[in-house]
Amino acid sequence: MESNSTPSDSTSSNSPPSGATPSNSPLSAQPPTDSRRYGRAQARNLRRHERGQWELREGLRSRVIELEALLKSKTAPGPLAPCDQVLADQAFESLDEAKRALGHEHGRPAAHIAVAQTKLDVAYIILLRLLTLKDVTAHLPGIVAFVKEHLPLGDERRAHVDEIALSVRAGDTLTENQREVLVDASTVAHQVHLKEKLRVRSFAYIVFGVTAALAVIAALIALAGAASPGTVPLCFNPPGIGIVCATATSTAGTAGNGDRFAGRSLDQMYADVASQWDYPVVELVGLVAAAVAAAASLRRIHGTSTPYNVPVALALLKLPTGALTALLGLLLMRGDFIPGLSALDSSAQIIAWAVIFGYAQQLFTRFVDNQAQLVLNSVGGPVTNPGKTTRNSPAQPG
Repeated sequence: MESNSTPSDSTSSNSPPSGATPSNSPLSAQPPTDSRRYGRAQARNLRRHERGQWELREGLRSRVIELEALLKSKTAPGPLAPCDQVLADQAFESLDEAKRALGHEHGRPAAHIAVAQTKLDVAYIILLRLLTLKDVTAHLPGIVAFVKEHLPLGDERRAHVDEIALSVRAGDTLTENQREVLVDASTVAHQVHLKEKLRVRSFAYIVFGVTAALAVIAALIALAGAASPGTVPLCFNPPGIGIVCATATSTAGTAGNGDRFAGRSLDQMYADVASQWDYPVVELVGLVAAAVAAAASLRRIHGTSTPYNVPVALALLKLPTGALTALLGLLLMRGDFIPGLSALDSSAQIIAWAVIFGYAQQLFTRFVDNQAQLVLNSVGGPVTNPGKTTRNSPAQPG
């Protein structure tokens, strides 16, 4: 039984030998210029939809090829029983659907990876039903490892898989009922694995959404501050110096300047000195400080094999957060919220505190970093799963 080829493989599978071009080939009727234009269009489409997940895509494609070869080897020797033929047809269909999912016919980044993995899992589960009991025994270590990575310790399916593994290790022969237990446990483990990846995707999308909202808020505040700098000025009034703002300074109220500001309130003097660049400059400084903090915090975030860029989302979240914390921190100082730090002496001091407050966003975003690490750890694996026992650890009872 033959399977359909993917769009990326159709050109290579249908290409004629060197020096010969079939008359029914669609490329034979196209000029070379059109062929090159078509190739460039395909390359642009691939770059637009791939989004840096080429390795994951090719890894799944290799797994599809492997399972397809195994299925062909099991169905090639002779005709199958009707029930087995139905299973084999469904397995080949699932592999074809996995290939089509990897063809990037849609514009949803990373979605094709999860869809193809789901179809691949279906084909593998069907293969376990088609294999002989002896072949399933050879697959038993991998099945046990995958089940332990994704099913909790108290799960009955996991306990039965452990019992089957111990009995086979003791020399017993695998039975059909035990095969059904292994297939059921593998099916549930693959479903749990998919839910873990979808949980990572949901977390990444939430972080990206919050980042976009904070960025919009920071931009609107900067525009409002530039349009009306005197409404909530970022200014201070240190004794004997005058009015000090983020990008401007005035000697209002000092000797020789009393007539100019006579009869005016402190808020009015703030509005006169405040500059339209105060808010943008403070937010920019806070954003730069947050970028430094984001680079430093990446040392605690492990990489991920999922197609969702959680570390990038965390780093981007810190940027608008730093801009806002720098601004809000200076406003708190202006309102005498921090005793002894209510009157900064120069614009340089205001910028310096903006740097400190921008970097201090790490106090808030570190909780998001910790949650991100928990979500990534939940995807499973021999290192992150505490329930997985090593070769030297004692066997579990039962």
